Amino acid sequence: MMTITPLLPEHWPVVKAIYEDGLATGQASFQTSAPGWEEWDKSHLIHSRLVAKNSGTIVGWVALSPVSGRCVYAGVAEVSIYIAAGHRGLGIGKTLLEALVEESEAHGIWTLQAGIFPENTPSLRLHEGAGFRQVGIRQRIGKMGDRWRDTVLLERRSEKVG
Repeated sequence: MMTITPLLPEHWPVVKAIYEDGLATGQASFQTSAPGWEEWDKSHLIHSRLVAKNSGTIVGWVALSPVSGRCVYAGVAEVSIYIAAGHRGLGIGKTLLEALVEESEAHGIWTLQAGIFPENTPSLRLHEGAGFRQVGIRQRIGKMGDRWRDTVLLERRSEKVG
């Protein structure tokens, strides 16, 4: 049985392991390693941090980062979502994104953004299924090692906030 609960500091070791597993694929982020709890905590909004538990075991997480420190963008946030290997493709991401939308709207977020590598088609489908639309392709936006990478910019506008 799956439950969605707030992501708490004591969840960090498992959340970090899931994060690092996703980073190891080379398709999840420009990041190459997960930071410590303090750095991660400071870079994410205090609300809208959720974990998915299957029979009490954390199998995925989602959280938001501010896109800017400027007050006019206070209702715009970037989504990070990671599902544990062996649990992908089972609807956990869909459930987490649905819960995130509800939680974020309760905290005044009117736009959710996601930057996804074009090769990460499962993540693109997941976000599009949750109401995100493709805004465009950011070509050669960053380097991984010596390779330039593009990202697909997606956004979801709230129908309740903003």
